Amino acid sequence: MSTPPAASAESPRFVRKIGGFALLLLSFAVAALVIRFQPEVDRFIRSIGGWAYPMATVIFALVASAPFSVTDALAVMNGAIFGPLWGSVINAVGLVLAAMLGYWVNRHATHLLDLDAYLKRLPAWTHRFKPGSPMFLICVRVIPGFGGTVATATAAVMRVPLIRQIYTMCVVAIPICTLLAIGGDRVTVLVHGYERRAGNAMRRYERRAKVYIDKHAHPFHIHFRRVRPTPKPSPIVTP
Repeated sequence: MSTPPAASAESPRFVRKIGGFALLLLSFAVAALVIRFQPEVDRFIRSIGGWAYPMATVIFALVASAPFSVTDALAVMNGAIFGPLWGSVINAVGLVLAAMLGYWVNRHATHLLDLDAYLKRLPAWTHRFKPGSPMFLICVRVIPGFGGTVATATAAVMRVPLIRQIYTMCVVAIPICTLLAIGGDRVTVLVHGYERRAGNAMRRYERRAKVYIDKHAHPFHIHFRRVRPTPKPSPIVTP
């Protein structure tokens, strides 16, 4: 018995959704680990010197240029590692490079793209803009998930100017990634601030417990009230 065409088409789509959701969870799990162990990651980044900045920029550009990629976690990680200022700069430069790289890749792979299928999956309100126009590319990129991939594919297939591809991508992505970088830095400060206060409180309670134990000299930290025995009268010696 053969599988109906509709069911066979829905199965790969469901698998892609599950894979995308798993990738999103994995990326944010990695970002959470970077925030948690930020001092160790920061020492590693500083150990490679000035190469850390271009390396982080290239990694961000490669991930952001990939189809259906998730760059939010990377933006948070850059803010946690490099701070809000340099994290935002790395994100911005990486987005410019990603726009150029994604445009170049899609231009050389137009025969592999099914643009009509992509456009049919867009919401109805996007059809009021002409495909390839600046407003179309900007509005489509706001759609979470596959919006950025559809916008880049549309720009490549319709041979829009490269500068349009760059600024329509950056005008949407740079503010979001900047906020994520600032948020990553603030979350890191809060997490390690709470850990430092908890450690200080633990050490303070340990000192108090040690003083209490040393004072009462009891192994179970239980203080029993000691009653002094009344002295017996000494016997009177008669001559």
